[in-house]
Amino acid sequence: MKMRTAALALAAASLATGCATGPDRKPGDPLEPMNRAIFTFNDALDRTVAVPIAKGYQKVTPQPLRQAISNFFSNLGDLDNFANSLLQLHIKDATESLMRFAMNSTFGIGGLIDFATPAGLPKHKQDFGLTLGRWGVPSGPYLVLPLFGPSSFRDGLGYFVDFRANPMTYLDAEYKYPLYFLQFVSVRSDLLGATTLLEQAALDKYSFVRDAYTQQRRSLLRNAGAPASNLPNYSEPEDSGAEAPSGASGVAPSTVPGAAPTGLPNYENPGEAAPPEGASGAGGAKRTPPANDDGLPNYEDPGDTSAPPPASSTAPSDGTPVPSMSNPSGAAPAQGAAPAPSPSPSPDKSPSQ
Repeated sequence: MKMRTAALALAAASLATGCATGPDRKPGDPLEPMNRAIFTFNDALDRTVAVPIAKGYQKVTPQPLRQAISNFFSNLGDLDNFANSLLQLHIKDATESLMRFAMNSTFGIGGLIDFATPAGLPKHKQDFGLTLGRWGVPSGPYLVLPLFGPSSFRDGLGYFVDFRANPMTYLDAEYKYPLYFLQFVSVRSDLLGATTLLEQAALDKYSFVRDAYTQQRRSLLRNAGAPASNLPNYSEPEDSGAEAPSGASGVAPSTVPGAAPTGLPNYENPGEAAPPEGASGAGGAKRTPPANDDGLPNYEDPGDTSAPPPASSTAPSDGTPVPSMSNPSGAAPAQGAAPAPSPSPSPDKSPSQ
């Protein structure tokens, strides 16, 4: 009955529109007048019948149950995805689709729960129209089918083959038609948001749907079975553990202990003496302060007799006297020298003693 009604509607639209040729017609859509008439019919039927039923289905059905119903029909679709991926010689996609069906049917209570997607098995949507395109069959002119929507000559043939490959087709009538109706309502309820977006964004709904469908089918056919391209690595070299290439401005290895890395400025104090080899900074032997270098002024207190004479007190070998810049008033000793207090004269002894 439905097929007869669709055929009559298609014939009536073709008779009403006549020959669909003209100078302002898009090259990929030579049947535009007929397609627009069928599109208007489908759109009116969708707004008056399908959308109210879908909204009522959403109101009376809780979201977990709607998701379970959607998962059930999606699980049945994996059999068709498996067959078409196998016909396209996409062995990896076919294996994943078969594993999805087996896992969800076994552990997901007949496909009501989707365990395959969280397990890392992606869903590959394939149909016989893409299979024909994979082997070089052209799509033909754009075509709008009554009740089915946008298609093409090639995809229209693919609809018929996919319909015959659906397992629900071989059920009894008392089970088959209720399942078809439930699948239609479930799919239409999932597309309510897309319908609202289409009405708000598109100035010409027919042209918008035609261009979107054509581009989507070309993209699916072009990217079918293509390996995923490697993304560029934006991680830091130290994070990934990869060795920096030679000449990079990273930290270069240094062969001199205690030396600054190559190519980096040295901010160390040139007057600070380096520790002797083998000495540790913490927990090792106590470092002795460096002796006063020759030629540097002496700031030691001359009245301090208990401290050992500094190394610079001896005259140089050439006999040149070293100038003394001692503080006669008793300035603080240099760092590292611990001056002892001078012994005060005893009050009971005379200076002559």
